[in-house]
Amino acid sequence: MKIASILMAVFALFFVACADKSADEHGHEHEAGGLEPIAHILYSDKTELFVEFIPLIVNSKTNFAAHFTILGDKFLPLTKGKVTVSLIVGDSGIRQSADSASSPGIFKLALIPKTAGKGKLVFDIETKDFNDQIVINNVTIYADEHSALDNQSEHASQDEISYLKEQAWKSEFANAPVIKGEFADIIKTSGQILAAPGDEMMIAATSSGIIKFSGSKTIVGSEVSQNRSMFTISGGNLTENNLDANIKEAKANFDKAKANYDRSKELVKDKIISEAAFLEAKNDFENTQSLLNAISKNYSASGQTIGSPISGFVKNIFVNEGQYVEAGMPLAVVSKNKKLILQANVSQKYFGKLQTISSANFVPIGSDQVFDTKKLNGKIISYGKSTSANSAFLPITFEIDNIGNLVPGSAAEIYLKSSLISNALLFRFLLLWRNRKLLCVCANRRRKFSKAGNKNCCR
Repeated sequence: MKIASILMAVFALFFVACADKSADEHGHEHEAGGLEPIAHILYSDKTELFVEFIPLIVNSKTNFAAHFTILGDKFLPLTKGKVTVSLIVGDSGIRQSADSASSPGIFKLALIPKTAGKGKLVFDIETKDFNDQIVINNVTIYADEHSALDNQSEHASQDEISYLKEQAWKSEFANAPVIKGEFADIIKTSGQILAAPGDEMMIAATSSGIIKFSGSKTIVGSEVSQNRSMFTISGGNLTENNLDANIKEAKANFDKAKANYDRSKELVKDKIISEAAFLEAKNDFENTQSLLNAISKNYSASGQTIGSPISGFVKNIFVNEGQYVEAGMPLAVVSKNKKLILQANVSQKYFGKLQTISSANFVPIGSDQVFDTKKLNGKIISYGKSTSANSAFLPITFEIDNIGNLVPGSAAEIYLKSSLISNALLFRFLLLWRNRKLLCVCANRRRKFSKAGNKNCCR
Protein backbone atom coordinates (compact mmCIF):
# COMPACT_ATOMS: atom_id res chain seq x y z
CA MET A 1 0.00 0.00 0.00
CA LYS A 2 2.82 2.34 0.85
CA ILE A 3 4.49 1.73 -2.52
CA ALA A 4 1.17 2.27 -4.34
CA SER A 5 0.63 5.57 -2.55
CA ILE A 6 4.09 6.76 -3.53
CA LEU A 7 3.50 5.83 -7.18
CA MET A 8 0.15 7.66 -7.25
CA ALA A 9 1.79 10.76 -5.84
CA VAL A 10 4.52 10.63 -8.51
CA PHE A 11 1.92 10.28 -11.32
CA ALA A 12 -0.09 13.17 -9.91
CA LEU A 13 2.98 15.42 -9.88
CA PHE A 14 3.79 14.33 -13.47
CA PHE A 15 0.32 15.26 -14.81
CA VAL A 16 0.33 18.60 -12.99
CA ALA A 17 3.73 19.46 -14.47
CA CYS A 18 2.55 18.57 -18.01
CA ALA A 19 -0.62 20.63 -17.62
CA ASP A 20 1.34 23.65 -16.39
CA LYS A 21 3.73 23.35 -19.34
CA SER A 22 0.88 23.17 -21.88
CA ALA A 23 -0.86 26.15 -20.32
CA ASP A 24 2.34 28.18 -20.36
CA GLU A 25 2.90 27.46 -24.07
CA HIS A 26 -0.49 28.84 -25.13
CA GLY A 27 -0.94 31.55 -22.54
CA HIS A 28 -3.90 29.79 -20.92
CA GLU A 29 -2.66 29.85 -17.34
CA HIS A 30 -5.41 29.52 -14.78
CA GLU A 31 -3.39 30.63 -11.81
CA ALA A 32 -6.32 32.66 -10.50
CA GLY A 33 -8.78 30.05 -9.27
CA GLY A 34 -11.47 28.96 -11.78
CA LEU A 35 -11.28 32.03 -14.00
CA GLU A 36 -11.83 31.32 -17.67
CA PRO A 37 -9.60 33.10 -20.21
CA ILE A 38 -10.85 35.98 -22.37
CA ALA A 39 -10.02 35.85 -26.08
CA HIS A 40 -9.83 38.74 -28.54
CA ILE A 41 -9.14 38.80 -32.27
CA LEU A 42 -8.64 42.19 -33.95
CA TYR A 43 -7.42 43.47 -37.31
CA SER A 44 -5.62 46.51 -38.59
CA ASP A 45 -4.80 47.01 -42.25
CA LYS A 46 -1.40 45.37 -41.64
CA THR A 47 -1.74 42.98 -38.74
CA GLU A 48 -4.08 40.50 -37.09
CA LEU A 49 -3.90 40.02 -33.31
CA PHE A 50 -5.22 37.00 -31.45
CA VAL A 51 -4.66 37.18 -27.70
CA GLU A 52 -6.03 35.19 -24.78
CA PHE A 53 -5.64 36.06 -21.10
CA ILE A 54 -7.40 35.61 -17.77
CA PRO A 55 -9.39 38.61 -16.47
CA LEU A 56 -7.20 41.42 -15.17
CA ILE A 57 -7.07 41.66 -11.34
CA VAL A 58 -5.35 44.35 -9.27
CA ASN A 59 -1.91 43.24 -7.99
CA SER A 60 -2.23 39.89 -9.85
CA LYS A 61 0.11 39.00 -12.70
CA THR A 62 -1.62 38.41 -16.02
CA ASN A 63 0.27 36.65 -18.80
CA PHE A 64 -0.44 37.34 -22.49
CA ALA A 65 0.46 35.03 -25.36
CA ALA A 66 -0.13 37.47 -28.20
CA HIS A 67 -0.33 35.87 -31.67
CA PHE A 68 0.51 38.31 -34.49
CA THR A 69 -0.17 37.57 -38.16
CA ILE A 70 1.07 39.74 -41.04
CA LEU A 71 -1.76 40.33 -43.53
CA GLY A 72 -1.36 40.11 -47.29
CA ASP A 73 -2.10 37.71 -50.11
CA LYS A 74 -0.94 35.04 -47.67
CA PHE A 75 -1.21 35.36 -43.88
CA LEU A 76 2.21 34.82 -42.26
CA PRO A 77 3.38 34.77 -38.61
CA LEU A 78 5.31 37.80 -37.36
CA THR A 79 8.78 36.42 -36.62
CA LYS A 80 10.93 39.51 -36.06
CA GLY A 81 10.15 42.74 -34.29
CA LYS A 82 9.37 44.33 -30.94
CA VAL A 83 5.93 44.22 -29.30
CA THR A 84 4.87 46.39 -26.35
CA VAL A 85 1.65 45.97 -24.39
CA SER A 86 0.30 48.91 -22.38
CA LEU A 87 -2.61 48.95 -19.92
CA ILE A 88 -4.06 52.45 -19.65
CA VAL A 89 -6.61 53.31 -16.96
CA GLY A 90 -7.54 56.97 -16.81
CA ASP A 91 -4.36 59.02 -16.81
CA SER A 92 -2.08 56.24 -15.60
CA GLY A 93 -0.67 53.21 -17.31
CA ILE A 94 1.82 50.37 -17.20
CA ARG A 95 3.64 48.63 -20.01
CA GLN A 96 5.92 45.73 -20.83
CA SER A 97 7.81 44.84 -24.04
CA ALA A 98 9.10 41.73 -25.78
CA ASP A 99 12.02 42.29 -28.14
CA SER A 100 11.60 38.98 -29.93
CA ALA A 101 9.07 36.24 -30.50
CA SER A 102 9.20 33.23 -28.19
CA SER A 103 8.16 31.18 -31.22
CA PRO A 104 7.16 32.31 -34.73
CA GLY A 105 4.17 34.63 -34.40
CA ILE A 106 3.89 34.45 -30.57
CA PHE A 107 5.10 37.18 -28.20
CA LYS A 108 4.88 36.53 -24.45
CA LEU A 109 4.05 39.52 -22.27
CA ALA A 110 2.86 40.12 -18.71
CA LEU A 111 1.29 42.94 -16.67
CA ILE A 112 0.37 43.52 -13.02
CA PRO A 113 -2.53 46.01 -12.85
CA LYS A 114 -2.44 48.62 -10.05
CA THR A 115 -5.86 50.27 -10.46
CA ALA A 116 -9.37 48.81 -10.77
CA GLY A 117 -11.84 50.14 -13.33
CA LYS A 118 -12.22 50.36 -17.10
CA GLY A 119 -9.22 50.78 -19.37
CA LYS A 120 -7.70 49.75 -22.64
CA LEU A 121 -4.93 47.44 -23.79
CA VAL A 122 -2.64 48.86 -26.46
CA PHE A 123 -0.35 46.61 -28.49
CA ASP A 124 2.43 48.46 -30.37
CA ILE A 125 4.30 46.54 -33.07
CA GLU A 126 7.67 47.73 -34.39
CA THR A 127 9.39 45.97 -37.32
CA LYS A 128 11.94 46.98 -39.92
CA ASP A 129 9.18 47.10 -42.54
CA PHE A 130 6.29 48.76 -40.68
CA ASN A 131 4.91 49.98 -37.36
CA ASP A 132 1.40 49.22 -36.20
CA GLN A 133 -0.91 49.58 -33.21
CA ILE A 134 -3.93 47.53 -32.14
CA VAL A 135 -6.19 48.63 -29.27
CA ILE A 136 -8.62 46.60 -27.14
CA ASN A 137 -11.08 49.04 -25.58
CA ASN A 138 -13.35 48.66 -22.53
CA VAL A 139 -11.13 46.21 -20.70
CA THR A 140 -12.26 45.62 -17.10
CA ILE A 141 -9.72 45.50 -14.24
CA TYR A 142 -11.25 43.83 -11.19
CA ALA A 143 -10.44 44.72 -7.59
CA ASP A 144 -10.22 41.05 -6.58
CA GLU A 145 -10.75 37.53 -7.82
CA HIS A 146 -14.26 37.25 -6.36
CA SER A 147 -15.41 40.23 -8.46
CA ALA A 148 -13.92 38.63 -11.56
CA LEU A 149 -15.65 35.30 -10.85
CA ASP A 150 -19.02 37.02 -10.35
CA ASN A 151 -18.77 38.64 -13.80
CA GLN A 152 -17.35 35.65 -15.60
CA SER A 153 -18.86 34.76 -18.96
CA GLU A 154 -20.35 31.35 -19.65
CA HIS A 155 -17.72 28.78 -20.58
CA ALA A 156 -17.56 27.79 -24.26
CA SER A 157 -18.97 24.46 -25.35
CA GLN A 158 -16.59 21.53 -25.19
CA ASP A 159 -17.92 20.37 -28.58
CA GLU A 160 -16.22 23.25 -30.38
CA ILE A 161 -13.26 22.41 -32.61
CA SER A 162 -10.20 24.60 -32.17
CA TYR A 163 -7.95 25.52 -35.06
CA LEU A 164 -4.89 27.10 -33.48
CA LYS A 165 -2.85 29.83 -35.11
CA GLU A 166 0.17 27.53 -34.92
CA GLN A 167 -1.76 25.10 -37.15
CA ALA A 168 -2.98 27.78 -39.57
CA TRP A 169 0.50 29.22 -40.06
CA LYS A 170 1.73 25.84 -41.33
CA SER A 171 -0.52 26.11 -44.40
CA GLU A 172 -0.95 28.91 -46.92
CA PHE A 173 -4.16 30.69 -46.00
CA ALA A 174 -5.99 34.01 -45.97
CA ASN A 175 -9.42 35.05 -44.77
CA ALA A 176 -11.81 37.98 -44.97
CA PRO A 177 -14.73 39.27 -42.89
CA VAL A 178 -18.24 37.92 -43.42
CA ILE A 179 -20.28 40.37 -45.48
CA LYS A 180 -23.80 40.69 -46.86
CA GLY A 181 -24.26 40.86 -50.61
CA GLU A 182 -25.61 39.17 -53.70
CA PHE A 183 -25.05 35.45 -54.11
CA ALA A 184 -25.84 33.01 -56.91
CA ASP A 185 -26.11 29.25 -56.88
CA ILE A 186 -23.43 27.70 -59.11
CA ILE A 187 -23.55 24.73 -61.49
CA LYS A 188 -20.11 23.67 -62.70
CA THR A 189 -19.98 22.04 -66.12
CA SER A 190 -18.13 22.08 -69.43
CA GLY A 191 -18.96 23.33 -72.88
CA GLN A 192 -17.68 24.88 -76.08
CA ILE A 193 -17.25 28.29 -77.70
CA LEU A 194 -18.85 28.35 -81.16
CA ALA A 195 -19.36 30.85 -83.96
CA ALA A 196 -22.72 32.62 -83.85
CA PRO A 197 -25.30 31.87 -86.61
CA GLY A 198 -25.14 34.51 -89.34
CA ASP A 199 -21.66 35.48 -88.27
CA GLU A 200 -20.07 33.26 -90.93
CA MET A 201 -20.38 33.20 -94.72
CA MET A 202 -19.50 30.39 -97.11
CA ILE A 203 -17.65 31.26 -100.32
CA ALA A 204 -18.56 28.95 -103.22
CA ALA A 205 -17.24 28.57 -106.75
CA THR A 206 -19.39 30.45 -109.26
CA SER A 207 -18.09 28.42 -112.22
CA SER A 208 -16.01 25.39 -113.03
CA GLY A 209 -12.27 25.62 -113.63
CA ILE A 210 -8.81 25.70 -112.08
CA ILE A 211 -8.59 27.54 -108.73
CA LYS A 212 -5.84 30.05 -108.00
CA PHE A 213 -5.30 31.88 -104.69
CA SER A 214 -5.18 35.67 -104.71
CA GLY A 215 -2.11 36.57 -102.65
CA SER A 216 -1.37 36.27 -98.92
CA LYS A 217 -4.94 37.06 -97.84
CA THR A 218 -6.06 33.55 -98.77
CA ILE A 219 -4.56 32.05 -95.59
CA VAL A 220 -6.44 30.69 -92.59
CA GLY A 221 -6.54 33.38 -89.91
CA SER A 222 -5.84 36.33 -92.19
CA GLU A 223 -8.12 39.38 -92.15
CA VAL A 224 -10.12 40.20 -95.27
CA SER A 225 -12.34 43.12 -96.20
CA GLN A 226 -15.64 42.93 -98.05
CA ASN A 227 -15.29 42.26 -101.82
CA ARG A 228 -11.55 41.63 -101.39
CA SER A 229 -10.40 39.17 -104.09
CA MET A 230 -9.58 35.73 -102.64
CA PHE A 231 -9.69 33.29 -105.58
CA THR A 232 -9.45 33.27 -109.37
CA ILE A 233 -11.02 30.52 -111.51
CA SER A 234 -9.71 30.06 -115.04
CA GLY A 235 -10.47 27.62 -117.85
CA GLY A 236 -6.84 26.94 -118.67
CA ASN A 237 -6.45 24.13 -121.17
CA LEU A 238 -9.63 22.28 -120.19
CA THR A 239 -11.48 20.69 -123.09
CA GLU A 240 -14.77 20.58 -121.16
CA ASN A 241 -16.38 23.18 -118.94
CA ASN A 242 -13.75 25.66 -120.06
CA LEU A 243 -14.75 29.03 -118.58
CA ASP A 244 -12.95 31.07 -121.22
CA ALA A 245 -14.62 29.11 -124.03
CA ASN A 246 -18.02 29.33 -122.30
CA ILE A 247 -17.77 33.11 -122.01
CA LYS A 248 -16.80 33.46 -125.66
CA GLU A 249 -19.71 31.25 -126.67
CA ALA A 250 -22.11 33.21 -124.41
CA LYS A 251 -20.84 36.48 -125.91
CA ALA A 252 -21.39 35.22 -129.46
CA ASN A 253 -24.90 34.01 -128.62
CA PHE A 254 -25.66 37.36 -126.99
CA ASP A 255 -24.45 39.35 -130.00
CA LYS A 256 -26.53 37.19 -132.35
CA ALA A 257 -29.66 37.50 -130.17
CA LYS A 258 -29.18 41.25 -129.86
CA ALA A 259 -28.90 41.74 -133.63
CA ASN A 260 -31.99 39.59 -134.20
CA TYR A 261 -33.88 41.54 -131.52
CA ASP A 262 -32.89 44.92 -133.00
CA ARG A 263 -34.04 43.81 -136.46
CA SER A 264 -37.30 42.40 -135.11
CA LYS A 265 -38.17 45.73 -133.49
CA GLU A 266 -38.15 47.40 -136.94
CA LEU A 267 -39.96 44.57 -138.72
CA VAL A 268 -42.78 44.36 -136.22
CA LYS A 269 -43.52 48.06 -136.71
CA ASP A 270 -44.22 47.42 -140.40
CA LYS A 271 -46.11 44.22 -139.54
CA ILE A 272 -43.64 42.22 -141.58
CA ILE A 273 -43.32 39.73 -138.70
CA SER A 274 -45.89 38.73 -136.16
CA GLU A 275 -45.98 39.96 -132.54
CA ALA A 276 -45.25 36.40 -131.39
CA ALA A 277 -42.02 36.27 -133.46
CA PHE A 278 -40.96 39.64 -131.99
CA LEU A 279 -41.57 38.45 -128.41
CA GLU A 280 -39.58 35.29 -129.07
CA ALA A 281 -36.62 37.37 -130.34
CA LYS A 282 -36.88 39.64 -127.29
CA ASN A 283 -36.97 36.68 -124.88
CA ASP A 284 -33.95 35.11 -126.55
CA PHE A 285 -32.04 38.39 -126.23
CA GLU A 286 -32.83 38.77 -122.52
CA ASN A 287 -31.88 35.16 -121.71
CA THR A 288 -28.51 35.37 -123.47
CA GLN A 289 -27.83 38.69 -121.79
CA SER A 290 -28.55 37.25 -118.30
CA LEU A 291 -26.33 34.23 -118.98
CA LEU A 292 -23.46 36.37 -120.22
CA ASN A 293 -23.71 38.70 -117.22
CA ALA A 294 -23.73 35.77 -114.81
CA ILE A 295 -20.69 33.93 -116.12
CA SER A 296 -18.69 37.03 -117.02
CA LYS A 297 -19.16 38.77 -113.65
CA ASN A 298 -15.74 39.67 -112.19
CA TYR A 299 -14.13 38.10 -115.25
CA SER A 300 -10.82 39.33 -116.57
CA ALA A 301 -8.11 38.01 -118.85
CA SER A 302 -6.68 35.96 -115.96
CA GLY A 303 -10.03 34.40 -115.08
CA GLN A 304 -13.07 34.96 -112.88
CA THR A 305 -12.27 36.53 -109.48
CA ILE A 306 -14.19 35.59 -106.31
CA GLY A 307 -14.18 38.02 -103.41
CA SER A 308 -15.18 37.87 -99.72
CA PRO A 309 -18.87 38.66 -99.16
CA ILE A 310 -18.14 40.17 -95.71
CA SER A 311 -15.29 41.68 -93.71
CA GLY A 312 -13.75 39.35 -91.17
CA PHE A 313 -11.10 36.65 -91.07
CA VAL A 314 -10.56 33.44 -93.01
CA LYS A 315 -11.74 30.58 -90.81
CA ASN A 316 -11.38 27.61 -93.21
CA ILE A 317 -10.15 26.90 -96.72
CA PHE A 318 -11.43 23.72 -98.39
CA VAL A 319 -9.42 23.63 -101.63
CA ASN A 320 -5.80 23.63 -102.76
CA GLU A 321 -4.29 25.93 -105.32
CA GLY A 322 -4.37 24.40 -108.79
CA GLN A 323 -7.30 22.15 -107.92
CA TYR A 324 -10.20 21.73 -110.33
CA VAL A 325 -13.49 22.95 -108.88
CA GLU A 326 -17.06 22.81 -110.10
CA ALA A 327 -19.69 25.51 -109.81
CA GLY A 328 -21.24 25.55 -106.31
CA MET A 329 -18.30 23.79 -104.67
CA PRO A 330 -17.36 25.29 -101.19
CA LEU A 331 -14.06 27.15 -101.30
CA ALA A 332 -13.71 28.86 -97.89
CA VAL A 333 -15.50 30.22 -94.81
CA VAL A 334 -15.14 33.84 -93.67
CA SER A 335 -16.22 34.80 -90.13
CA LYS A 336 -17.01 38.26 -88.76
CA ASN A 337 -15.94 36.98 -85.32
CA LYS A 338 -18.05 39.66 -83.60
CA LYS A 339 -20.54 37.36 -81.93
CA LEU A 340 -19.92 33.95 -80.39
CA ILE A 341 -22.00 31.19 -78.88
CA LEU A 342 -21.16 29.71 -75.47
CA GLN A 343 -22.87 26.34 -75.18
CA ALA A 344 -22.86 24.60 -71.80
CA ASN A 345 -23.73 20.92 -71.39
CA VAL A 346 -25.78 20.45 -68.22
CA SER A 347 -26.59 17.21 -66.41
CA GLN A 348 -30.25 16.17 -66.46
CA LYS A 349 -30.44 16.43 -62.65
CA TYR A 350 -30.28 20.24 -63.01
CA PHE A 351 -33.21 20.44 -65.43
CA GLY A 352 -35.40 22.15 -62.83
CA LYS A 353 -32.79 24.89 -62.34
CA LEU A 354 -32.21 25.77 -66.00
CA GLN A 355 -34.87 28.48 -66.04
CA THR A 356 -33.19 30.20 -63.06
CA ILE A 357 -29.83 30.51 -64.86
CA SER A 358 -29.08 34.16 -65.59
CA SER A 359 -25.38 34.29 -66.54
CA ALA A 360 -22.12 32.34 -66.43
CA ASN A 361 -18.40 32.61 -65.83
CA PHE A 362 -16.18 30.55 -68.10
CA VAL A 363 -12.50 29.73 -68.47
CA PRO A 364 -11.27 28.59 -71.93
CA ILE A 365 -9.17 25.44 -71.69
CA GLY A 366 -5.49 26.37 -71.53
CA SER A 367 -6.20 29.87 -70.21
CA ASP A 368 -6.15 31.35 -66.70
CA GLN A 369 -8.48 34.23 -67.62
CA VAL A 370 -12.04 34.17 -66.28
CA PHE A 371 -14.75 35.69 -68.52
CA ASP A 372 -18.21 36.84 -67.40
CA THR A 373 -21.06 36.63 -69.90
CA LYS A 374 -22.60 39.79 -68.41
CA LYS A 375 -19.49 41.80 -69.21
CA LEU A 376 -19.59 40.42 -72.77
CA ASN A 377 -23.21 41.60 -73.27
CA GLY A 378 -24.23 37.98 -72.99
CA LYS A 379 -27.79 36.75 -73.12
CA ILE A 380 -29.40 33.33 -72.99
CA ILE A 381 -30.87 32.43 -76.38
CA SER A 382 -32.04 28.89 -75.61
CA TYR A 383 -31.91 26.02 -73.17
CA GLY A 384 -32.57 22.37 -73.90
CA LYS A 385 -35.82 20.70 -72.97
CA SER A 386 -34.76 17.23 -74.09
CA THR A 387 -31.63 15.19 -74.70
CA SER A 388 -30.45 13.84 -78.03
CA ALA A 389 -29.39 10.38 -79.14
CA ASN A 390 -25.76 11.51 -79.14
CA SER A 391 -25.69 13.17 -75.70
CA ALA A 392 -27.36 12.69 -72.32
CA PHE A 393 -26.78 16.36 -71.42
CA LEU A 394 -29.07 19.36 -71.81
CA PRO A 395 -27.61 22.34 -73.68
CA ILE A 396 -27.93 25.93 -72.47
CA THR A 397 -26.75 28.54 -74.97
CA PHE A 398 -25.49 32.11 -74.49
CA GLU A 399 -24.73 34.67 -77.20
CA ILE A 400 -21.72 36.84 -76.28
CA ASP A 401 -19.51 39.50 -77.83
CA ASN A 402 -16.06 38.41 -78.93
CA ILE A 403 -13.52 40.76 -77.42
CA GLY A 404 -10.80 39.45 -79.71
CA ASN A 405 -9.11 36.69 -77.68
CA LEU A 406 -11.80 34.00 -77.77
CA VAL A 407 -11.35 31.25 -80.33
CA PRO A 408 -14.44 29.59 -81.87
CA GLY A 409 -14.26 25.83 -81.49
CA SER A 410 -12.35 25.83 -78.20
CA ALA A 411 -13.58 24.02 -75.07
CA ALA A 412 -14.23 25.77 -71.76
CA GLU A 413 -14.96 25.18 -68.08
CA ILE A 414 -18.29 26.88 -67.36
CA TYR A 415 -19.80 28.04 -64.07
CA LEU A 416 -23.52 28.68 -64.56
CA LYS A 417 -25.00 31.23 -62.15
CA SER A 418 -28.62 31.28 -61.06
CA SER A 419 -30.63 34.42 -60.41
CA LEU A 420 -29.02 36.48 -57.66
CA ILE A 421 -30.12 36.15 -54.03
CA SER A 422 -29.92 39.60 -52.47
CA ASN A 423 -28.68 40.33 -48.93
CA ALA A 424 -27.11 36.87 -48.56
CA LEU A 425 -24.43 36.18 -45.95
CA LEU A 426 -21.09 35.65 -47.73
CA PHE A 427 -17.70 34.56 -46.53
CA ARG A 428 -14.46 33.66 -48.21
CA PHE A 429 -11.71 31.35 -46.99
CA LEU A 430 -8.83 30.77 -49.36
CA LEU A 431 -6.18 28.06 -49.47
CA LEU A 432 -3.71 29.48 -51.96
CA TRP A 433 -1.80 27.72 -54.73
CA ARG A 434 -1.98 24.12 -53.60
CA ASN A 435 -0.90 22.09 -56.63
CA ARG A 436 -1.39 25.27 -58.68
CA LYS A 437 -5.10 25.28 -57.81
CA LEU A 438 -7.11 27.64 -55.64
CA LEU A 439 -9.70 26.06 -53.39
CA CYS A 440 -12.36 28.62 -52.56
CA VAL A 441 -15.08 27.86 -50.03
CA CYS A 442 -18.07 30.16 -50.55
CA ALA A 443 -21.16 29.82 -48.38
CA ASN A 444 -20.32 26.15 -47.80
CA ARG A 445 -19.78 25.53 -51.52
CA ARG A 446 -16.42 24.62 -53.05
CA ARG A 447 -15.09 26.09 -56.27
CA LYS A 448 -11.78 25.47 -58.07
CA PHE A 449 -9.99 28.17 -60.06
CA SER A 450 -6.50 28.24 -61.50
CA LYS A 451 -5.68 31.79 -60.42
CA ALA A 452 -5.33 32.77 -56.76
CA GLY A 453 -5.97 36.46 -57.36
CA ASN A 454 -9.40 35.86 -58.85
CA LYS A 455 -11.79 38.33 -57.16
CA ASN A 456 -14.83 36.58 -58.60
CA CYS A 457 -14.13 33.43 -56.61
CA CYS A 458 -17.20 33.77 -54.41
CA ARG A 459 -19.45 35.55 -56.88
